[in-house]
Amino acid sequence: MDVRKIMLLVGALLVALVTALFARSMFASDSAPIASAAAAPLEALGPQVLVAKRALSAGTILSADMVTFQPWPKGMVDSAYFLKAGTDLAKLPGQVVRVEVAAGQPVTQGSLVAPSDRGFLAASLGAGMRAVSISVTENTAVGGFVFPGDRVDMMLTQEVTGEGQSLRVTETIARNVRVLAVDQTVDSTKKEPKIVRTVTLEVTPKLAEKIAVSQTVGSLALSLRSLADTSTGLDRAIADGDIEVGADQTDKADRAMELALARMPNDKSSTFTTGAEVSRYQPSNAPPQKSDSASASAGQNATPAGRNAKPPPPPIRVARGTETVEVSIPVGGF
Repeated sequence: MDVRKIMLLVGALLVALVTALFARSMFASDSAPIASAAAAPLEALGPQVLVAKRALSAGTILSADMVTFQPWPKGMVDSAYFLKAGTDLAKLPGQVVRVEVAAGQPVTQGSLVAPSDRGFLAASLGAGMRAVSISVTENTAVGGFVFPGDRVDMMLTQEVTGEGQSLRVTETIARNVRVLAVDQTVDSTKKEPKIVRTVTLEVTPKLAEKIAVSQTVGSLALSLRSLADTSTGLDRAIADGDIEVGADQTDKADRAMELALARMPNDKSSTFTTGAEVSRYQPSNAPPQKSDSASASAGQNATPAGRNAKPPPPPIRVARGTETVEVSIPVGGF
């Protein structure tokens, strides 16, 4: 074998050996900083701060199960955070989230609005929603068991009269309406029933108009909804075509649709009950209305045969040569 080839082979082996030793020493020197970096966050954890257990959208009424305290890195603690050492957790429920807080992120003092703060009611409203108040009694407000944060259905009871008879009917005009305040109380932590006079509700602009008219038409009553109505409401909305589900819909998208539907009142699918469904002595159809006094007087003086008489049929045209004449057909026929 040529001496030059042998020298080149030996040189290549030496270079490979030196490179391997250099790489080994470099990896060995980096192992200690990695271990220290992994232990650094544990040693640098500071005080416990208030964080959100789940995503809190703007307008959410805070409850105790939505937040918790957890350790936070000492160098990242802000003065706006709620520290466990100086925070009374019992005073936070009932406040409204002003800006959205992501899950696991600290809840700042500026992201919450207390009931005593100015603009509390406006902050509790969702985007595009309105607040309206209705007068209630002990009977129409579930005996005082309606509290801020609850969901209710609205029922309108009215009496339709005409020609000596009346129809009594109750109609559900809105479902899944959120209660914002009871009288002047917005604290959702107090669950002691009491007789109230007004209830403030979160509704859409169109539903606000309907409620304003309904208070002049008849009397309004509230029925309390179950907390388990969210999933059934989503199934009903999909079946009615109110929302569309894509072919590649994910579980996360389903949950987002469910939460959006849970926050939105529904005034489309109205149901009603007449007095005939309660008592056999009540009419089941609305009585005919009188158009004016003249027609009413004519209707009272007309005979039964006259009221039931059919209008005459229209005339027919008969062509006789170059002449065309109209022939009227009697009501009873020729």
